[in-house]
Amino acid sequence: MDFITKLPRTARGYDSIWVIVDRLTKAAHFLPIRETNRVEELARIYINEIVCRHGVPLNIISDRDDRFIAHFWKSLQSAFGTQLNLSTAYHPQTDGQSERTIQTLEDMLRCCVIDFGGNWDNYLPLIEFSYNNSYHSSIDMAPFEALYGRKCRSPVCWNELGEAQITGPELVQETTNKIIRIRENLTTARSRQKSYADKRRKPVEFQVNDMVLLKVSPWKGVVRFGKKGKLAPRYVGPFKVLERIGKMAYRLELPHELSNVHPTFHVSNLKKCLADENLHIPLDEVRIDESMHFIEKPMKIVDREVKKLKNKSIPIVLVKWDSKRGPKLTWEREDQMKTKYPQLFNSNS
Repeated sequence: MDFITKLPRTARGYDSIWVIVDRLTKAAHFLPIRETNRVEELARIYINEIVCRHGVPLNIISDRDDRFIAHFWKSLQSAFGTQLNLSTAYHPQTDGQSERTIQTLEDMLRCCVIDFGGNWDNYLPLIEFSYNNSYHSSIDMAPFEALYGRKCRSPVCWNELGEAQITGPELVQETTNKIIRIRENLTTARSRQKSYADKRRKPVEFQVNDMVLLKVSPWKGVVRFGKKGKLAPRYVGPFKVLERIGKMAYRLELPHELSNVHPTFHVSNLKKCLADENLHIPLDEVRIDESMHFIEKPMKIVDREVKKLKNKSIPIVLVKWDSKRGPKLTWEREDQMKTKYPQLFNSNS
């Protein structure tokens, strides 16, 4: 399930479309609604259009729209025995079936309005009929044929079907064979798509209290967390993992300035933070010189040596620095250190 909103308002007051797709047969229903419809009104439409035609579904996949996470909607589906599977933030692949159907629907609506004019809700039943009777590569047939076990009897295919009617046990056997064929085609399509994704997929798991980095914007043109532009950081954080939700999602502890962002994220948007949390440097304490290097002060000389080359010997000293990034020891030339920090040698002498 998903919504298409912000459409031009029609004469009957519709400005949104409720898209409902069956995952097995790929059959779709396009229901015109108003964006101001309450959850109770949507529940009545759902019962009249979906439950009365197809029965009660086992589970529903949707995004976290306000109407899908309302207490009334959850209690209604709980009474029906339907499990609600909500997609995590910024991971639309979870309900990708409806997202892909929405793209097709918008293209068809755009063509109808441009070619014929008028209100888009007048063409919605015809678009639904056309979509459900078009060939679908995943199931290797049209959604109407997969849903009812026969091809649709319409003027465009009367020549193929004639007036033959299938009745009795033959209908049951043919429907059973079509269901087996659909499942085999779906398994093949899913295996093919899985092989494409597995080429670049790495199994990643996090534990509670791990520190992770959060991807800012994996899609072109999407602005997240106030970050935009080519030079913006790819990841923000680190943030602490509070809870693991399912197999592929995690809930993070976000700061107050990100309180408007849902704290649950898919694992593909996370990356393990390998830096030490205690070495975090506040920006107001960072000092940089003209050559864009951190300004650090030496604390003391720890050791002395003489580096021997072919024709000369160079005295060097081991210097301990006061660095914001942690303890730091480096070997430096003694003459250069005397020029820059003479007080260091006076105290050591």
